[in-house]
Amino acid sequence: MFTWSNKEGKKKDPELFQTVSDGLKRLYRTKLFPLEDTYRFHDFHSPALEDADFDNKPMVLLVGQYSTGKTTFIRHIMEQDFPGMRIGPEPTTDSFIAVMHGDQEGIVPGNALVVDPKKPFRKLNAFGNAFLNRFMCAQMPNPVLESISIIDTPGILSGEKQRISRGYDFAAVLEWFAERVDRIILLFDAHKLDISDEFSEVIRALKNHEDKMRVVLNKADQIGTQQLMRVYGALMWSLGKIINTPEVVRVYIGSFWAQPLLVPDNRKLFEAEEQDLFRDIQSLPRNAALRKLNDLIKRARLAKVHAYIISSLKKEMPSVFGKENKKKELINNLGEIYQKIEKEHQISPGDFPKLSKMQELLAGHDFTKFPSMKPKLLDAVEDMLANDIAKLMTLVRQEEAAMPSQAVKGGAFEGTANGPFGHGYGEGAGEGIDELEWIVARDKPKYDEIFYTLSPVNGKVSGAMAKKEMVKSKLPNTVLGKIWKLADVDKDGFLDDEEFALANHLIKVKLEGHELPTELPDHLVPPSKRGQQ
Repeated sequence: MFTWSNKEGKKKDPELFQTVSDGLKRLYRTKLFPLEDTYRFHDFHSPALEDADFDNKPMVLLVGQYSTGKTTFIRHIMEQDFPGMRIGPEPTTDSFIAVMHGDQEGIVPGNALVVDPKKPFRKLNAFGNAFLNRFMCAQMPNPVLESISIIDTPGILSGEKQRISRGYDFAAVLEWFAERVDRIILLFDAHKLDISDEFSEVIRALKNHEDKMRVVLNKADQIGTQQLMRVYGALMWSLGKIINTPEVVRVYIGSFWAQPLLVPDNRKLFEAEEQDLFRDIQSLPRNAALRKLNDLIKRARLAKVHAYIISSLKKEMPSVFGKENKKKELINNLGEIYQKIEKEHQISPGDFPKLSKMQELLAGHDFTKFPSMKPKLLDAVEDMLANDIAKLMTLVRQEEAAMPSQAVKGGAFEGTANGPFGHGYGEGAGEGIDELEWIVARDKPKYDEIFYTLSPVNGKVSGAMAKKEMVKSKLPNTVLGKIWKLADVDKDGFLDDEEFALANHLIKVKLEGHELPTELPDHLVPPSKRGQQ
């Protein structure tokens, strides 16, 4: 219940935010961080967030087995080589490379990168030198990088190579990035669909981030249509065994590099898929504030549950004797404690951390040093979720409205934006856009024959007469109604011979599987009506 007494008003006064980023930082520092710090959230789940985590550009994380085209994909969308880039059929990228915008081209090594307060990577120092020696930032001036940053990862190994230790927890590093990025792209090679043990472990580590995940089936131009259909089916079957969700993950099929297609049979499919993926990536800057807000809410819910778990364990501990035995018993019965908290506080089972991982982490802690329940800290987080987040949501919409054209520009995103190589150019309703002759005139004699069988009066047929002919297309009335509105150019409720021919042309466009335009394009306006426009 929302109350606005004087006492409440005083408490609410400070929570007036100028920007979404400013609001997220202040809410985290003043309301969520105290709860996390008290209940050792950072030792169990995720390091504390810093200002750079809220200020940084949207990030795209590329994950896949070696030689699936991750580095080539980055080069394709940027249309430029980046420092430290190596491409080859063998496992070439052996480092995590953060490709970011910079005025000068160059490489920043990992140890220097994690002490830079302007970069969102400071907490990665917890993974040690073995990781930091394999982490770098490639900076360069590029229009694509003005809007997003891209994280290239080492190829996930398969077969015997898995047994060679990397020296750091690869899955844990990917999970750290997954929490902070806006999009995770899993790349698969059409010739290498086997999901290795390490890859399975990685996908499971990304389990709580399915909403950010997209799958790319790369190098699909190297196989024919029949093989592609089978490969796609096999990929979906393999993913279904690892990603345990009822929803089907979105898979984009194509060949993401600037080379000729080896088997061009599916060119139109690849073009459509590439445009869909590019639109998805281009929308990231526009949705970045909402993503950060969503991630903070997820984090707050987990922190609340964590606080209940830790305080419950503390409450169960004896004050003097038998502490070690009681600790073992509580860890073994953690599932029952989960159920008790779930019922007592009406918490969804999906909000709880993974049982086996929590049991493993708890084994290394002294339960007697855990804090007991502190209602004030939990109330502050509840207040944040109930009131402050709602205010920030309003601010998100205002910021989006103020920057409606915010999208990734440059590189491959510009290549098909305009001109004859734009997706769908010269097809469907766009057919004949560059021709001097009215495109409908080609089939007009055929349409005229039908027109004169409908007994036109004063050179026009009524809606009722036109309907008898148009319904033969078997298109739904909603579609035919739209076609009628587009074809009745002079809006007199009748169709003359040109308008009738146009209506039939639009029916043909729709039957061929193309979308109808929202407004009639200039090149489809009948010649006799062009002066009236």
